[in-house]
Amino acid sequence: MTVLSAPHTAVHHGRLRGAGNMVARNLLIYRHTWYLLLAEVFEPVLYLLSIGVGIGQLVGRVPGLGDSPVAYSAFVAPALLATAAMNGAMNETTFNMFAKLRLNRTYESIRATPMTAQHIALGEALWAVLRGTLITTGFLVVVSVLGLAHSAGILLVLPGAALIGFAFASAGLVVVTYLRSWQDFQFIQLAMLPMFLFATTFYPLGVYPRWLQIVVECLPLYQSIELVRQPSLGQVGFQLLVPVVYLTVFGAVSLRWAMRRIDRALTR
Repeated sequence: MTVLSAPHTAVHHGRLRGAGNMVARNLLIYRHTWYLLLAEVFEPVLYLLSIGVGIGQLVGRVPGLGDSPVAYSAFVAPALLATAAMNGAMNETTFNMFAKLRLNRTYESIRATPMTAQHIALGEALWAVLRGTLITTGFLVVVSVLGLAHSAGILLVLPGAALIGFAFASAGLVVVTYLRSWQDFQFIQLAMLPMFLFATTFYPLGVYPRWLQIVVECLPLYQSIELVRQPSLGQVGFQLLVPVVYLTVFGAVSLRWAMRRIDRALTR
């Protein structure tokens, strides 16, 4: 039994080692441009200050989780944390990876080494998770400074951000293999913007009719927001298993699909 499993173990370790090499490469590059991450922290901060705090002064309190109303800014902040994790990971595996894949032909030179398409896909996904988590950490500091962290459950934001980053990084890997030019990025925005607006980022789920609530609950960003909002508002329990399972399956299926697509793109 041990003899039969040894090749599989070697392959598994080989994938992780190759993925680690990709992460190390990106770290070496981004150490000179780390300040670019601040721009991605700045965007959700603007949303939080203008809508969460600004409009929140007019809105007052809104239904939170259960029957307890919460300040509008406290309701919006966790959603923007989840969105920051999503954008940080998705931008890496779409915008940045498109240039490497289609324009700079970066992966062609990498394939000249023992690195495989699976190493590249897994490594870029891991790097995107790290990038998204770093952006979320920066935004979490701002949220804490503004006094919007009202529960010790806010500490679960970071592992939640890593899972959100994994799900959307893997989805981004799939999407980037279908892009033909920079003009195709408008289709990404066509999908991402409505999801950002409707996935309870700024409004409670109860404002929608039931049929639309079902649609919203199927969105990956909604599940991401629930994963962050629930512990942020003090609700930590078995209900968190729903977004955890959803995002894990979504990410795993997307990563498997992406590995096949990237292998095909780099070998044709």
